[in-house]
Amino acid sequence: MPFDRGTVTFTIFELPEALPENVIELFAARKAGTLDSVNDEPQIGWVTGQHLLDTSIDAASAQAGGCYYLALRQAVRKIPGSLLNALCRREEQAYMRANNLEYVSGKLKRQIKEETVEKHIQKMPPSLSGITFVIEPNRKLMYVAATSQAQIDLFVDNFMQTTGIEPLQLTPEYILEKELNRLAVDVPILSLEKGVSYTEAHLGRDFLLYLWYYSESVGELEHPEYGSFDVLIEGPLCFEGDGEDRGAGETVVRKGESPLRSAEAKAALSVGKKLKKAKFSLTRLNQVWSGTFDADKFSFSSFKLPEGEQMNDFEIFAERIENLGIFRDAIVAYFVKFAEAMNKENFENTRKAICEWAEKRESV
Repeated sequence: MPFDRGTVTFTIFELPEALPENVIELFAARKAGTLDSVNDEPQIGWVTGQHLLDTSIDAASAQAGGCYYLALRQAVRKIPGSLLNALCRREEQAYMRANNLEYVSGKLKRQIKEETVEKHIQKMPPSLSGITFVIEPNRKLMYVAATSQAQIDLFVDNFMQTTGIEPLQLTPEYILEKELNRLAVDVPILSLEKGVSYTEAHLGRDFLLYLWYYSESVGELEHPEYGSFDVLIEGPLCFEGDGEDRGAGETVVRKGESPLRSAEAKAALSVGKKLKKAKFSLTRLNQVWSGTFDADKFSFSSFKLPEGEQMNDFEIFAERIENLGIFRDAIVAYFVKFAEAMNKENFENTRKAICEWAEKRESV
């Protein structure tokens, strides 16, 4: 399962209020059903973070390292398409022979299909999938192993139904409002071409582009609690334009060992394309956080956490979640730095500096 070992893929949420005291009982009341009861309609319910078959949700199984550790499980039985087609065709042929017919109507085909599914569905093994999550109750932080909007919507809806709390996703708009009391519409769009307006605002892309510029011009950022961080943007790089005049569509740069210094990367910047997704690393002393940042979704994938000391499983888990919290605070601090550079007083100087940086970049 994610979060307790290896790389993680996640989106960050905050809880606007404390969890109910009986939160474990609330999750247990909506636990996943038995596999025998699964049919062709998705069965959705909670399990522990240990594995997707563990429905014994209690104070011992649902907690680890001072955190709540559970998953939203989906189970469904499906007949593979080729098998279902063959079964239906066999039934159709049997019907035609029995009734001396040369074909069956569309209505009858649908009826045969429904009867075939009902007859064979329970013979199929259930397919399981899960959305694992961790809640750090003291800080009201939640890390959810989902990045697609469909997964996030499903998770949030079920979490709200269970706890009565709507989690708030960490997005550029949320950080602006919470940390700086500003709205996204108050932040100018970062244009790489003076006098040329963009048709759509992409605050996350502007932030990632700024991170790239900042990593090569300043680098370090001092955090009041955790000390000095350094950020490094790495390849592969995914650029995206904004309209036909910027070569709309994605440009993915994977060139050799130096995609950042490639002619393709420079060309993408020269036509005003912005960085949409990139691998990056964040360092503090001998600690390294690294993974892929999707600026549009504000999510992180294939993410490696700093190596910890050799301890027991619960201590290792607690340390990993602590490192996720440190990373969360660091990325917020970098975003605040970006937002301050993009305010009305600093914007033109920031835009000019980034444009000069992009224009003067060496390429190989």
